Amino acid sequence: MSALAACMVRSVFCQLSAAVPFSVAANGRLLSQCRTRPKSCRSLSDGTAEKNTHFGFETVPEAEKAKKVYKVFENVAQKYDVMNDAMSLGVHRLWKDILLHAMHPQPGACLLDVAGGTGDIAFRFLEYVTSQKERRDRRPAGSMPNISDDDKAEEPKSRAVVCDINREMLKVGKEKARHMSVDANLSWVVGDAEELPFDDEQFDVYTIAFGIRNVTHIDLALQEAYRVLKPGGRFMCLEFSKVTNPFLASLYDAYSFQVIPVLGEVIAGDWKSYQYLVESIRKFPAQEEFKDMLEDAGLSCVRYHNLTGGVVALHSGFKL
Repeated sequence: MSALAACMVRSVFCQLSAAVPFSVAANGRLLSQCRTRPKSCRSLSDGTAEKNTHFGFETVPEAEKAKKVYKVFENVAQKYDVMNDAMSLGVHRLWKDILLHAMHPQPGACLLDVAGGTGDIAFRFLEYVTSQKERRDRRPAGSMPNISDDDKAEEPKSRAVVCDINREMLKVGKEKARHMSVDANLSWVVGDAEELPFDDEQFDVYTIAFGIRNVTHIDLALQEAYRVLKPGGRFMCLEFSKVTNPFLASLYDAYSFQVIPVLGEVIAGDWKSYQYLVESIRKFPAQEEFKDMLEDAGLSCVRYHNLTGGVVALHSGFKL
């Protein structure tokens, strides 16, 4: 049974049995319940008074945060991939592979990768669906229904759309795609996660990896994700989170604040941007709180998995 089908069955069961929990993670802690909450219409930007928000540990007017975040990624774009390898010792590649295997997209799927900048998720997605199609085509004739050449020609093609508000990040991604000869079924769009430039119900999967903590109004970004997903579509978010082991947490804090900004200065010539990135991780909601936010946005069957002891969490939910 597919993840979506199983999720739909659980959703129906939950409605009949007052939201019975369906997923228990490591350490015996309940990570999710298959329940649906009304989609929130609350906007953090409501009202006429100017409101403040955080930019790392700094308090700034909401109107300024987007400009400051834009400048950070404009500054780091050219060294973004190199710094990811340096900061995570290459483990970010494993986290992204885990996301794709959890997604398990099939040929014909349409992906929207928001804050996708340099294209890591989109490239993996297209490679994955291509391998799935090749594996299907290699199966013996009797092991699956016959598909005529005409049917194959009419089969919808998988496509990936990378959407990022930062033009410099997109420029780096496009250059990578050119070097990798990955141009087919891939498009690049300048757009704001809080106001996506797409019609309703366009995508099978919405992903955002290490980007949502930089959004000024996370609830608005989640409402937009819900809007552009097709019914049955899946939301997946990979983001730095709260480390669960106290000893690991102390080591992680020391590494984050004492090493990462130094790496930023040495490799990218930019201490301040990487100091912000470290601080922004500490301001992002913990795993359970973010799960509640996904449910408030209307997503169902929300769950998460901690990776590397909670350094990163992978959240997932469906639009049912």
